[in-house]
Amino acid sequence: MFVVATAGHVDHGKSTLVRALTGMEPDRLVEERRRGMTIELGFVWTTLPSGAVVAFVDVPGHQRFVATMLAGAGPVPAALVVVAADEGWMPQSAEHLAALDALGVRHGLIAVTRSDLADPGPALERARMEVAATSVGTVEAVAVSGTTGKGLSDLRAALDRLGATLPPADPVAPVRLWVDRSFTIRGSGTVVTGTLGAGTLHAGDELETAGRTVRVRTLESLGEPATTVAPVARVAVNLRGIDRAEVRRGDALVTPGRFTFVEVVDVRVHGDPVADLPPAVTLHVGSAAVQAHVRPLGTDTARLRLDRTLPLRIGDRGLLRDPGRHHVAGGVTVLDVAPPPLRRRGAARDRAVELSTMDAQPDAAGEVRRRRVVRRADLLRMGVPDPPAPLAGDWLVDSGHADRLAGRLADTVDAYETAHPLEAGMPVEAARHELRLPDRALVAALARPPLTVHGGRVTARADRGDALPTPVARAVAEIGRDLARRPFQAPDAHRLAQLGLGRREVAAAVRAGVLVRAGDVLLLPGTVERATDVLAELPQPFTLSTARQALDTSRRVAVPLLELLDQKGVTRRLPDDTRVVVAPPDRTAEA
Repeated sequence: MFVVATAGHVDHGKSTLVRALTGMEPDRLVEERRRGMTIELGFVWTTLPSGAVVAFVDVPGHQRFVATMLAGAGPVPAALVVVAADEGWMPQSAEHLAALDALGVRHGLIAVTRSDLADPGPALERARMEVAATSVGTVEAVAVSGTTGKGLSDLRAALDRLGATLPPADPVAPVRLWVDRSFTIRGSGTVVTGTLGAGTLHAGDELETAGRTVRVRTLESLGEPATTVAPVARVAVNLRGIDRAEVRRGDALVTPGRFTFVEVVDVRVHGDPVADLPPAVTLHVGSAAVQAHVRPLGTDTARLRLDRTLPLRIGDRGLLRDPGRHHVAGGVTVLDVAPPPLRRRGAARDRAVELSTMDAQPDAAGEVRRRRVVRRADLLRMGVPDPPAPLAGDWLVDSGHADRLAGRLADTVDAYETAHPLEAGMPVEAARHELRLPDRALVAALARPPLTVHGGRVTARADRGDALPTPVARAVAEIGRDLARRPFQAPDAHRLAQLGLGRREVAAAVRAGVLVRAGDVLLLPGTVERATDVLAELPQPFTLSTARQALDTSRRVAVPLLELLDQKGVTRRLPDDTRVVVAPPDRTAEA
């Protein structure tokens, strides 16, 4: 299947033509049939001689319904431009063609209708000239009469040739179904319709719309139920979990996690000079029409602030319309769906320069370079295909920026350790804050030798021998002299205070390996081995009192020392609170 939207001036026979081609009535409303004028979008289809199916989105031609026309034509890749032979090129012919040009439509046909009422030659020549000057380019033109049937077979053949030239749709792409109609069916609930341009829909799928999740109950295409619908197709989706009032024309159903709903975008404008745009315009994208506030940035680029969020990606096309003047101001191409704030002086000027270099191609390397630090998942939502593997977690970091960050981290840690010599390095969270990184995981990823990360801190001391400040080293030397003759007479709190060894100083000495902690008791390295040698000479098992006497120490020291030996597996405590030496200590670990 392929889908074609009609375009053209009011009362030039668009609905009559598709009715003659398909045998189906595109005008659904009683009012439309009474007035003989299309007001709402119509959807009909037919099988062509090749066996291909073409579906038509029939749009209104009256000036008052341009927004409805754009809702139907916006998501459709090809157009059938209709001009009446007896009236020729008219104002809405020009506005509809300007809209197709602004949207970047590149495929289409010309049909000159009512050729039974006037010579189609002049209308054909004018239409060819007008269409050739737009993005649609040079296309086939067929003279037809919806009333007599003249030329319909030629038009069907031309439609077949058009369908063969359309680029293939991607069935595995994320789904973005722009809603062009929403209604309720008794017993089924909410149903929406749209043109599926890419991706594949399945019954049971979960989709997102405006920040909430809905589930596909059933699908229908070309009036027939389906379990799967592939692109390109007209599709009706019966939704579970949402009321009709909560989904309307201009909303979109999207694959979860693959689109960002945004309200600020930077765009390139193709058409009127940006400086000439009014402060507020209507942005038409897909089937949506949203008021947008314009901030010019450069000669052909601008920032748009939308009145409601839309699921947009880099490279999306839309158009700007000035509803006050009934004027298509031009097309827009989305350059950035997550633009930086413009707070500092000169930021707007710098941003204009940057936008002038952007080509709306979602390139992973370019996006990472511009953003410096970005989530891989966010790039996928922006429409960037195949982002590289993350540096840490889901974070990508530009290689040059990563080198600069790694250098700053080394300098920051060095300064911190100089200012805090008794700490075991710089806290990771402090380093993250100092470098303004969004995630602690990036600190570890940027810590290059000699930096190491352990216990929630970043340090370079493993490469510097954990040198102690001179006052701490002197105090430890004093303890060594105190314990030279009686190694198990550990210093008490009073002695530690005399030596100036507070909590941080003691922790630094323990980390440096010049003191050993047994509970709240501090001993010299090698004390565990010496205690084991002494206890191994005792009759086994032995009591706490016997151990205390043999070690020539107090209960204050003996209790935590024996508990440390138990933990190391050197001694084993028996049910009657006596102990036995069961293994020599690991002298390598104590060294």
